[in-house]
Amino acid sequence: MLETSARLLALLSLLQLKRDWTSSELAGRLEVSARTVRADIGKLRSLGYPVDARPGVAGGYRLAAGTAMPPLLLDDDEAVAVAVGLGAVATQRLGVEETSLTALAKLEQVLPARLRRRVEAVREATSVVPGAQPPLDLSVLGAVAAAIRGHERLRFGYTKPGGSAGARHAEPQRLVSWGPLWYLLAWDLDRDDWRIFRVDRMIPHAPTGARFQPRKIPADNVVEYVVGRVSKAAWTYRARVLVHAPAAEVAAKIPVPVDIEVIDEATCYIAVGSHDPDRLALSLTQLDADIEVIAGDELAVAFDRLARRFRRAAGGASTT
Repeated sequence: MLETSARLLALLSLLQLKRDWTSSELAGRLEVSARTVRADIGKLRSLGYPVDARPGVAGGYRLAAGTAMPPLLLDDDEAVAVAVGLGAVATQRLGVEETSLTALAKLEQVLPARLRRRVEAVREATSVVPGAQPPLDLSVLGAVAAAIRGHERLRFGYTKPGGSAGARHAEPQRLVSWGPLWYLLAWDLDRDDWRIFRVDRMIPHAPTGARFQPRKIPADNVVEYVVGRVSKAAWTYRARVLVHAPAAEVAAKIPVPVDIEVIDEATCYIAVGSHDPDRLALSLTQLDADIEVIAGDELAVAFDRLARRFRRAAGGASTT
């Protein structure tokens, strides 16, 4: 017969397994009397688990939804499935990427080594369709997410875009997912300033154990702050464009934050940039509005190349 604490865990696991159990079913599975089952149900209720009882000879019990999320007990297969599923969700743009990572960090912290090996085996055996997002190193993401959740300073190796590498020491604040890439907004302790790091260029060191008080992020919208800093820092070519459309419509059609200057209800200026002027020209055609390049010779030349290419593409078509 199981000891009381082990029996309570076994009872909780059974209640989480299916919706309804009769007293006799639970007693048989636990090898105890129906009276002991009733006593154990009372103990679970005292611990905050909402267990509903159905009276009568065929009466039974079910675990109900409560006001708080109680701890869940998962068997081996369920734990592996949840870990793999959370990792998959973390790679999608569903708006819950960071939450998925923090949940994954909690789960992997308590997974036995044999189950961690099973999770890794599933990840390593999974292929990505060409053109889809590349696989992420979830161990790195999980380590960063755990440091954010625990307000723990992070030491890591970091490779800059030019290829030079060095050690960094930072207070991690938020993770931001943008397309296939993840970025970490952190307070750099060596530079005494905010910095943004690409997670795929990070190699976390052993946990420091040093706690910190979160700082006030220098923007109301952390996503716009990170995307704005990242995109502008990567610009090789810059331009100023007059758009014959309302500023609100323009902002809604541009996937990244840009500086917009309102002229009137029907026109605005935008400051844009890119490492590729041809790609920038093509993206601006998606505004579906008349535009004029006010400054930025490279963009103007790119529009000319694009126009000639379009004319060649339409060369065989009749015009009326």
